[in-house]
Amino acid sequence: MKDAPISSQASAERVADLLRERIVKGELTPGSRLVERKLSAELNVSRTPVREALKLLRADGLVEISMHRGAQIVAYTAEEAEELFELIAVLEGLAAERLARRMYPDVMARLEDLHVQMLRQYDARDASAYFDTNTEIHDTIVTAAGNAVLLESHKRVMVRAQRGRFLAIMDSARWQQAVDEHEAVMEAFRHRDAEAAARVWRQHLSHTGDTVAAVLRGR
Repeated sequence: MKDAPISSQASAERVADLLRERIVKGELTPGSRLVERKLSAELNVSRTPVREALKLLRADGLVEISMHRGAQIVAYTAEEAEELFELIAVLEGLAAERLARRMYPDVMARLEDLHVQMLRQYDARDASAYFDTNTEIHDTIVTAAGNAVLLESHKRVMVRAQRGRFLAIMDSARWQQAVDEHEAVMEAFRHRDAEAAARVWRQHLSHTGDTVAAVLRGR
């Protein structure tokens, strides 16, 4: 029995996910052109899902599409980073506070496992793997906080801010500081200290925003 064919929408989302990751991790830089024909050949898909994927990225605010220039990666400015992380600090600080109050054993165990994994990746200086695990920790905290409106708001804003978080760990001093902040929030979770969890996590995201803005201004 043959596998069911992948729908055009699913294929477009898969292409969008792949391109989004490349943008976030700096493999595709601001101003880079995304040519449908080349992407279609590289990814072994027709041009239709590529075209639809680019529309999804435009909706995310990551790509601009014009008649004359085609699709290009949009610029990411220091001012935008500051504004985005100011909001993210509030959202994730609230999520950490709520989670500390309602912490469940399975969620705590999951966070402990991810934290240990992240520390190993930090010790190995595996920035890409560290970033993926770090993102999973942040997403777990927001999801487990149990506020659907907060979760949806966070998803919308993080699409534009993710590439900034990857830039932040390129600064070695900030990377060490971020690891220390992760340990501090884990300690707050272990003691169900909602006030400390909120304070540490807001500070963590604020520091990330400051670092990203500094990196962007230095380019």
